[in-house]
Amino acid sequence: MNNRIYPIGIQNFEKIRKDGYVYVDKTALIYQLVKSGSYYFLSRPRRFGKSLLISTLQAYFEGKKELFKGLAMETLEKEWVKRPILHLDLNIEKYDTRESLDNILEKTLAGWESLYGANPSERSFSLRFAGIIQRACEQTGHRVAILVDEYDKPMLQAIGDEELQKYYRNTLKPFYGVLKTMDGCIKLGFLTGVTKFGEISVFSDLNNLMDLSMDRRYIALCGITEEELYGNFEEDIHRLAAARGMTNEETCIELKECYDGYHFTHNVPGIYNPFSLLNTFSKLEFGNYWFETGTPTYLVELLKRNHYDLERMANEETDADVLNSIYGDESPIPVIYQSGYLTIKDYDRRFGIYRLGFPNREVEEGFIKFLLPFYTRMNKVEAPFEIRKFVNEIETGQPDAFFQRLGSFFADTPYELARDLEVHYQNVLFIVFKLVGFYVQVENHTSEGWVDLVLQTDKFIYVMEFKLDGTAEEALRQINEKHYARPFEADSRKLFKIGVNFSKETRNIEKWLVE
Repeated sequence: MNNRIYPIGIQNFEKIRKDGYVYVDKTALIYQLVKSGSYYFLSRPRRFGKSLLISTLQAYFEGKKELFKGLAMETLEKEWVKRPILHLDLNIEKYDTRESLDNILEKTLAGWESLYGANPSERSFSLRFAGIIQRACEQTGHRVAILVDEYDKPMLQAIGDEELQKYYRNTLKPFYGVLKTMDGCIKLGFLTGVTKFGEISVFSDLNNLMDLSMDRRYIALCGITEEELYGNFEEDIHRLAAARGMTNEETCIELKECYDGYHFTHNVPGIYNPFSLLNTFSKLEFGNYWFETGTPTYLVELLKRNHYDLERMANEETDADVLNSIYGDESPIPVIYQSGYLTIKDYDRRFGIYRLGFPNREVEEGFIKFLLPFYTRMNKVEAPFEIRKFVNEIETGQPDAFFQRLGSFFADTPYELARDLEVHYQNVLFIVFKLVGFYVQVENHTSEGWVDLVLQTDKFIYVMEFKLDGTAEEALRQINEKHYARPFEADSRKLFKIGVNFSKETRNIEKWLVE
């Protein structure tokens, strides 16, 4: 029987420690940052432990030494000073009106004022905040710890509403700017969030923040490293392997493929998604746990609004300025990267260029499946069944049935997407063949050159070439003239050469030829 209890959805450090939940010790890193600086910002995807980090800092500044028994902090910290703490949690509201942000700031400030008093002359949110910090410091004799959880949630939820975003920025900009003006009364300011809003946004008045998001010293502050996985979860891996009928080695490989792969800067070990790992060990089942807890609808809206070529997303190249920037009309990539759906895969040191990609199979498969209904208006419940039919038609050698079904995907092209047909064709094909590729082998190059697509099953090989406002005959001729099928001529499997033409006029597949 497994007596281990996993802190799934539990973000309170005191509850985890008192109730005996599994805890991966991060307190040595916490001690290091507290002793080496005053103002920090950390960007990490949702459910990566940011709120738990804030809660741990709060317990530390409350002087609750007993909660750190057996942890690194117990031996590192000698003073255990109890400080006043101002904790702002922006997780708990749905930000769809101006009042939603005003209400939470009002409630939070009123709570602090009940502890440290109020001044009638302090009428704005920022003036009240500054007054509270000063009085808290004067009354307790200790500088204040300010902890802000999910600072950017209002602006994230207002993406697409420029007027509301502007209001949130104008409200939060002077509010967060208080951390700079009241520096003498502040011991530590720590803000977490998903996105990094740049100089033109809420942090322009707060230029003394140290951004830990790509700081290699603190990469392991949230999430689980491979060393931590094997050091803290060895018994859990054994139990999972036994339950799944796998060897320990196979189980470790599967865990890595599903949940590892987050790189928050270059040339550092990957980080495992903690939420998915804990769910897997608890339920003894592999699943898309992280992805299924938050549907990235706002990201899809960004992609559609930008007519973004999805194939680029799986192999995007960019630089640090883009990764650290606010979302703009030019590219949705910063928010997609910062939200955890893309991560750093490689780095060109000479040119300072990062190559991005999906961190692991959970994110890639989940995101691609999620995209399908938005680009085809297919019912989300039906989408997995359609992909199963696609895969079945490929595995049973039915290319005509496959392309008839593919044609139905284009028959109901949403108008807003049809305005950029070439990108829309590419995106639907990318989604379909990515999903198919989770079950059959996909390639797109041969020794003779680049072919649009090669699908391989245990019995069949499909070599495909696509044209836009050309002809299917031209596409098929290119396969033959450039010898795209030559690498497979000695193969015992049945070979299909397929030329496909798309028509801008009909907004669909115009013709396909199978040889």
